[in-house]
Amino acid sequence: MTGQPQAQPAAPSFRVPGSVLLLPVVLSDDGYQALPEILRNEAESCDVFFVEELRTARRFLRKLIPDFNIDGRTWFEIDLKSTESIQAFKNALQQGKNIGIMSEAGCPGIADPGQELVSIAQSMGARVRPITGPSSIFLALMASGMNGQRFQFNGYLPVASDQRKKSLRELESDSTRTGCTHIFIETPYRNEAMLDAILSTCKPETRLCIAVNITGSTEDIRTRRVGEWKKERPVLRKVPAIFLLSV
Repeated sequence: MTGQPQAQPAAPSFRVPGSVLLLPVVLSDDGYQALPEILRNEAESCDVFFVEELRTARRFLRKLIPDFNIDGRTWFEIDLKSTESIQAFKNALQQGKNIGIMSEAGCPGIADPGQELVSIAQSMGARVRPITGPSSIFLALMASGMNGQRFQFNGYLPVASDQRKKSLRELESDSTRTGCTHIFIETPYRNEAMLDAILSTCKPETRLCIAVNITGSTEDIRTRRVGEWKKERPVLRKVPAIFLLSV
């Protein structure tokens, strides 16, 4: 079959002319080196932005692109309860706009309300382009040494002490049964309470990875047995942290 022209795949067709770009954001104030160079050009191409928080999104883009024209774009905070906000998103896609979606940190659409907008874009037949960027969930898993074939992100565990401990026991039991790595996060000011709960609830031989300030200058990602952490307890006061549990 040499000399025969190879068939080329058909170009994808989209039902609406607009597109969605999923733009990653730094995980820490000094984590800009973890962002891809292409991000600057992709952000510049966006006409409209839907972001988790206006002030921090604009500050991020000004630092990423010092001459970025903030006032030349249309801005919306992601509000899934607002029919006006959702309709504005749909209208922008139908008008052929490039829409940038940004989370507060990391990759939009992962543990982030932007996922709902992406779902709408997919249902409308719009082009959706994810831009590579740092995700605390995946970076922590990569560095933990835990099972990367089977893992589950659990978001936030219950705040109430008894319910939190119950959840931890359930995650530990599931990991024993399935080998699954369980990943969860906490609001920074409750990190110490979370660590208290883990150390007082989980078995000494259970592995716990604590990852803080990922991609930052003080990044620290360590996996130890719970019994070992009790002897060398870290200080987690108000620092961005993510926890991974595996038996």
